[in-house]
Amino acid sequence: MSEKDALLGLRDKIDALDLQIMESISQRANFAQQVAHVKKSLGDTAYYRPEREAQVLRSVMESNTGPLDNEDMARLFRQIMSACLALEQPIKVAFLGPEGTFTQEAALKHFGDGAIAVPMSAIDEVFREVLAGACHYGVVPVENSTEGVISHTLDSFMDSSIKICGEVELRIHHHFMMGENTKKENITRVYSHAQSLAQCRQWLNSNYPNIERVAVSSNADAAKRVQGEWNSAAIAGDMSCELYKLEKLWEKIEDRPDNSTRFLIIGRDDIPPSGDDRTSLVVSVRNKPGALHDLLEPFRRYNVDMTRLESRPSRSSKWSYVFFIDCVGHIEDEAVKSVLAELASDVADLKILGSYPRAVL
Repeated sequence: MSEKDALLGLRDKIDALDLQIMESISQRANFAQQVAHVKKSLGDTAYYRPEREAQVLRSVMESNTGPLDNEDMARLFRQIMSACLALEQPIKVAFLGPEGTFTQEAALKHFGDGAIAVPMSAIDEVFREVLAGACHYGVVPVENSTEGVISHTLDSFMDSSIKICGEVELRIHHHFMMGENTKKENITRVYSHAQSLAQCRQWLNSNYPNIERVAVSSNADAAKRVQGEWNSAAIAGDMSCELYKLEKLWEKIEDRPDNSTRFLIIGRDDIPPSGDDRTSLVVSVRNKPGALHDLLEPFRRYNVDMTRLESRPSRSSKWSYVFFIDCVGHIEDEAVKSVLAELASDVADLKILGSYPRAVL
């Protein structure tokens, strides 16, 4: 057999396999519709189940034998599940806009392209939209591996009944870009979000030390601004570059190559255990010697892994603080239950923000 014949034979096999894949996806979609009908008859309106989706994606990654890597395979299944879910009920997701932000990218990574993404102009608007029921879920940034916590997001939880329903991590790549009306030698100003300017500080100091750095509400807003200006550039991501048709002058200019941002999925419901979960809470301690030690001690004693501890000024009194805590486990786990029971008896106030599946992708 010639190499040409071998190539044609392989293509025939791929075509036949594509038909099988399509038939299997269609069958899965039919089952998804049947699930929707059964849920409707039972009065269950929760079509999207974060814990179930996390379990499916983990199973896919554990069963994958290659040659596609685990994340690529999981992303394929994410899109299939997103499209099937849209047949049951399209998920409406609020995100920190405008269009083209990293938060939108995180929303699509978590929910897939079958979700309806709705841009909001501020983090507190995302909270309000979800609380009012106008959107099923919201996506907000909470911390960056380089610049730390997003304080506005933490503060929004203080007076809200919103629950954390999930999380997603996104590798952040910043690009230095300009519009079609700009010449490289004319650039005197760069727009970006304050966090992005900080994440690219060393690169800017080395390459554009004298240009004005202007912080704006989002990277997408920065990209939009430079469209009509002749002397400015923007630092933003791929989505903004494509959406606003900008030219990349420099790619991946972030100071740390592992630069990542963690986003929270917020909603109105408690999430059942998925088998690999995280719990977030906010604690107000009494002002006494050893208060922080007493706060941390139950986690050590019951062997519960605390993954984050952040302090924020309390709104109730001057020079008092509340602590935001993330720990591994679900509130239904016995060890976590024991920790929460001890904290509740010792601290001034304890609020559970949610137990939710740890990021799969």
